Amino acid sequence: MSDLTPPPYLVYENLLKTALMEDLGLAGDLTSEVAVPATARARTEINTRHDGRIAGLPMALDTFRLVSPEITVEVLRPDGSDVKPGDVIAVVEGPARAVLTGERVALNILQRLSGIATVTRGAARDAAKHGARVACTRKTTPGLRALEKYAVRVGGGVNHRFGLDDGILVKDNHIAAAGGLDAVLDRIRGRVGHMVKVQVEVDSLDQLEVLLKRPVDAVLLDNMGPDMLRQAVAMVAGRMVTEASGGIRPEMVASYAASGIDMLSLGWLTHSAPSLDLGLDFSFR
Repeated sequence: MSDLTPPPYLVYENLLKTALMEDLGLAGDLTSEVAVPATARARTEINTRHDGRIAGLPMALDTFRLVSPEITVEVLRPDGSDVKPGDVIAVVEGPARAVLTGERVALNILQRLSGIATVTRGAARDAAKHGARVACTRKTTPGLRALEKYAVRVGGGVNHRFGLDDGILVKDNHIAAAGGLDAVLDRIRGRVGHMVKVQVEVDSLDQLEVLLKRPVDAVLLDNMGPDMLRQAVAMVAGRMVTEASGGIRPEMVASYAASGIDMLSLGWLTHSAPSLDLGLDFSFR
């Protein structure tokens, strides 16, 4: 089931303010200030132009509220809703100048996060047919990590690490710098607490065989095709969590998940997902 709990407002408040300041510059919304009467009111419907899953409405609507506390919003299709072209997902009303000022930032956020949720939805469904789950990675847009990872959860995926301090993930460069797999694992177990999970990346079955002799929580099977993954899963035999990674695109999920893997991590979900096409229909008085 999708996790629809958004990050706390304090997590993304500064992001919204920075995005609005970027758009307003030093002089503000010149066009709206000059062309739109100060007393004009606006009503706008946010609607969808393609099939998809909505994510990011709380952030988009908070954007409007930051521009003007007089703006009111009505949510018709909340985050997690599956929508089709023409569906109205929210209605925004308030001073016309303020609504026009906030529309682009709000729509950018909503389109971006809904696009991630939409792609994740399909990948998660394909993985679930084989008992696997789909996770995102740290390949996120700088400054948007908390929101993009939220969108993955709304799409039915799960989150991998949020940052470098969120668990141990030993990769090939760590192994090389430490002087070998045994050396790096000895160093880790002597320094981290019992609550910290340890995952190790391997790219061959020989490396996996060595790893299976050590007490680790999860293995990251990197750049292995479905056939090799099937062999790796058989070798692990349930002794640790198995995760596949490396160039996996959404259309490849089903074949990879059929290997019996527990988890597939796709950087694609956050670095390449197209935005969901949304529109605004305005009326003024």
